[in-house]
Amino acid sequence: MTGGRLSPRPGAAGRLLAGALLCVVPLLTGCTGRTVAGAASDAPGDPTQGGPEELEGLVVTEVPSGLPRVPDGALSPPAGEKGPADVAAYSADPDHEREVLAGYGFRFGWERFWGAGDGSGPVTSVFVYQFGDRVGAGAYARDLAGNDAESYRGMLHEDPPELPGGCRLVTVDRAAHGLPGPSVSAWCGSGVFAVGVTSVAGSASAARAEVAGVLEAQLALLPRG
Repeated sequence: MTGGRLSPRPGAAGRLLAGALLCVVPLLTGCTGRTVAGAASDAPGDPTQGGPEELEGLVVTEVPSGLPRVPDGALSPPAGEKGPADVAAYSADPDHEREVLAGYGFRFGWERFWGAGDGSGPVTSVFVYQFGDRVGAGAYARDLAGNDAESYRGMLHEDPPELPGGCRLVTVDRAAHGLPGPSVSAWCGSGVFAVGVTSVAGSASAARAEVAGVLEAQLALLPRG
């Protein structure tokens, strides 16, 4: 099984919230046409949740910063449940993207957002995607972190000390590329899950603390193995 070429994950790209275009999470990955290389290989499958409904209950409902939750339906396309076709639709070539996602063993996912509601202030996002095995999940998380760093000229940190092993952190220390402020994005493989957390905040230190806190809470909710 090979991942092929994975199109950037858009986060809030193209989503309209209170009439404002949000293109900020994670690190504007949907605002470019860039791609990243990625490969996943066969591995024994781990026990998985039965479907998106079960996954919904495993996603954090609040964030340390206290930002208000953005209703799923207030975003376009909506947040919440994501199947392969939904994620593939973020790409300019959805048919090819579905094949690439299948190479990683992508099954389904869930997305949540928090923020002021007009796209101009702090934003936090959480993406939890479930795969057929841990190899595919880890490869997907690794490749998207690398894409963020390349696309937005951010600093890629492998296994930063404040995050669990196997996580990658990308930092953009100032407002740039249309971001309203400093941004931090983390992608981690956790068993059969790929978890992405992004914060756009008033300072890089605040964004980094938000990501670390959200990630700790999110990983604690997921089944081990």
